Amino acid sequence: MGYEERLENEGYKLPEQVKQSKRLFEGGVRTGNLIFVSGNAAKVDGILKYQGIVGDTIAIEEAQDAAKIAFVNCLATVRNMMGSLDGIKKIVNIKGYVASTADFIEQAEVMDAVSALVNEVFGEAGKHSRVSMGTASLPGGTPVEVEIVVEVK
Repeated sequence: MGYEERLENEGYKLPEQVKQSKRLFEGGVRTGNLIFVSGNAAKVDGILKYQGIVGDTIAIEEAQDAAKIAFVNCLATVRNMMGSLDGIKKIVNIKGYVASTADFIEQAEVMDAVSALVNEVFGEAGKHSRVSMGTASLPGGTPVEVEIVVEVK
Protein backbone atom coordinates (compact mmCIF):
# COMPACT_ATOMS: atom_id res chain seq x y z
CA MET A 1 0.00 0.00 0.00
CA GLY A 2 1.38 3.43 -0.96
CA TYR A 3 1.71 6.41 1.35
CA GLU A 4 -1.24 8.24 -0.21
CA GLU A 5 -3.47 5.21 0.39
CA ARG A 6 -2.26 4.95 3.97
CA LEU A 7 -3.04 8.63 4.45
CA GLU A 8 -6.55 8.10 3.08
CA ASN A 9 -7.00 5.16 5.47
CA GLU A 10 -6.32 7.67 8.28
CA GLY A 11 -9.09 9.93 6.91
CA TYR A 12 -7.00 12.45 4.92
CA LYS A 13 -7.08 13.13 1.21
CA LEU A 14 -4.36 15.19 -0.44
CA PRO A 15 -5.80 18.40 -1.86
CA GLU A 16 -5.12 19.56 -5.40
CA GLN A 17 -2.85 22.58 -5.32
CA VAL A 18 -3.13 25.57 -7.58
CA LYS A 19 0.04 27.57 -8.24
CA GLN A 20 -0.31 30.99 -6.67
CA SER A 21 1.26 33.63 -8.88
CA LYS A 22 1.40 36.30 -6.14
CA ARG A 23 3.97 34.45 -4.01
CA LEU A 24 7.45 35.84 -3.71
CA PHE A 25 8.65 32.38 -2.70
CA GLU A 26 8.14 28.75 -3.71
CA GLY A 27 5.81 26.31 -1.97
CA GLY A 28 8.62 23.78 -2.03
CA VAL A 29 12.27 23.78 -3.07
CA ARG A 30 14.35 20.73 -3.90
CA THR A 31 18.08 20.66 -3.40
CA GLY A 32 19.74 17.30 -3.98
CA ASN A 33 17.57 14.67 -2.33
CA LEU A 34 15.87 17.07 0.07
CA ILE A 35 12.61 18.97 -0.40
CA PHE A 36 11.99 21.92 1.89
CA VAL A 37 8.26 22.70 2.01
CA SER A 38 7.17 26.20 2.99
CA GLY A 39 4.78 26.71 5.86
CA ASN A 40 1.18 25.62 5.30
CA ALA A 41 -1.98 26.50 7.19
CA ALA A 42 -5.03 24.33 7.84
CA LYS A 43 -6.80 25.25 4.62
CA VAL A 44 -9.54 23.05 3.22
CA ASP A 45 -10.60 23.92 -0.34
CA GLY A 46 -8.51 27.09 -0.05
CA ILE A 47 -10.29 28.34 3.10
CA LEU A 48 -8.92 28.29 6.66
CA LYS A 49 -10.80 25.71 8.70
CA TYR A 50 -9.87 27.49 11.94
CA GLN A 51 -8.92 31.06 12.84
CA GLY A 52 -7.85 32.24 16.25
CA ILE A 53 -5.44 31.76 19.11
CA VAL A 54 -4.88 28.45 20.88
CA GLY A 55 -5.67 28.77 24.57
CA ASP A 56 -8.20 31.53 23.82
CA THR A 57 -10.64 30.95 20.93
CA ILE A 58 -9.13 27.65 19.73
CA ALA A 59 -9.23 24.45 21.82
CA ILE A 60 -6.24 22.13 21.84
CA GLU A 61 -8.22 19.46 19.92
CA GLU A 62 -9.00 21.99 17.18
CA ALA A 63 -5.33 22.99 17.08
CA GLN A 64 -4.32 19.34 16.70
CA ASP A 65 -6.77 18.94 13.81
CA ALA A 66 -5.45 22.15 12.24
CA ALA A 67 -1.87 20.88 12.55
CA LYS A 68 -2.72 17.59 10.82
CA ILE A 69 -4.52 19.39 7.99
CA ALA A 70 -1.55 21.75 7.56
CA PHE A 71 0.81 18.76 7.44
CA VAL A 72 -1.33 17.07 4.78
CA ASN A 73 -1.18 20.30 2.78
CA CYS A 74 2.63 20.11 3.00
CA LEU A 75 2.48 16.59 1.64
CA ALA A 76 0.37 17.83 -1.27
CA THR A 77 3.27 20.11 -2.23
CA VAL A 78 5.64 17.13 -2.21
CA ARG A 79 3.25 15.08 -4.33
CA ASN A 80 2.90 17.93 -6.82
CA MET A 81 6.68 18.21 -7.08
CA MET A 82 7.35 14.44 -7.29
CA GLY A 83 4.16 13.08 -8.85
CA SER A 84 3.68 10.70 -5.90
CA LEU A 85 4.33 10.45 -2.19
CA ASP A 86 5.98 7.09 -2.79
CA GLY A 87 9.20 8.90 -3.74
CA ILE A 88 9.59 9.90 -0.07
CA LYS A 89 12.50 8.11 1.56
CA LYS A 90 12.32 9.89 4.94
CA ILE A 91 10.37 12.56 6.78
CA VAL A 92 13.40 14.44 8.09
CA ASN A 93 12.01 17.39 10.03
CA ILE A 94 8.68 18.94 10.97
CA LYS A 95 8.30 22.46 12.32
CA GLY A 96 5.06 23.49 13.95
CA TYR A 97 4.19 27.06 14.83
CA VAL A 98 1.26 27.47 17.20
CA ALA A 99 -0.40 30.87 17.64
CA SER A 100 -1.10 30.74 21.35
CA THR A 101 -1.71 32.78 24.45
CA ALA A 102 1.29 33.70 26.60
CA ASP A 103 0.31 31.12 29.24
CA PHE A 104 -0.35 28.25 26.81
CA ILE A 105 2.53 25.78 27.13
CA GLU A 106 1.25 22.71 25.28
CA GLN A 107 2.59 23.46 21.78
CA ALA A 108 4.33 20.07 21.79
CA GLU A 109 1.01 18.34 22.50
CA VAL A 110 -0.52 20.10 19.50
CA MET A 111 2.28 18.81 17.28
CA ASP A 112 2.17 15.32 18.80
CA ALA A 113 -0.98 14.79 16.72
CA VAL A 114 1.09 15.34 13.57
CA SER A 115 3.90 13.08 14.76
CA ALA A 116 1.41 10.30 15.50
CA LEU A 117 -0.07 10.63 12.00
CA VAL A 118 3.40 10.63 10.41
CA ASN A 119 4.46 7.53 12.33
CA GLU A 120 1.25 5.73 11.37
CA VAL A 121 1.44 6.58 7.67
CA PHE A 122 5.20 6.42 7.05
CA GLY A 123 6.35 3.87 9.62
CA GLU A 124 10.16 3.70 9.86
CA ALA A 125 10.50 6.39 7.16
CA GLY A 126 8.45 8.68 9.38
CA LYS A 127 10.88 8.89 12.30
CA HIS A 128 11.61 12.62 12.29
CA SER A 129 13.05 15.51 14.24
CA ARG A 130 10.65 18.26 15.24
CA VAL A 131 10.19 21.79 16.53
CA SER A 132 7.05 22.98 18.32
CA MET A 133 7.04 26.72 18.79
CA GLY A 134 4.56 29.19 20.25
CA THR A 135 4.00 32.52 18.57
CA ALA A 136 1.72 35.51 19.14
CA SER A 137 0.03 35.27 15.74
CA LEU A 138 0.32 33.65 12.32
CA PRO A 139 -0.59 34.79 8.79
CA GLY A 140 -4.31 35.07 8.08
CA GLY A 141 -5.18 34.23 11.66
CA THR A 142 -4.40 30.52 11.29
CA PRO A 143 -3.81 28.91 14.69
CA VAL A 144 -1.14 26.52 13.35
CA GLU A 145 1.40 26.57 10.54
CA VAL A 146 3.49 23.53 9.59
CA GLU A 147 6.58 23.18 7.40
CA ILE A 148 8.47 20.01 6.57
CA VAL A 149 11.72 18.69 5.14
CA VAL A 150 11.63 15.33 3.35
CA GLU A 151 14.32 13.18 1.79
CA VAL A 152 13.35 11.71 -1.56
CA LYS A 153 14.70 8.77 -3.53
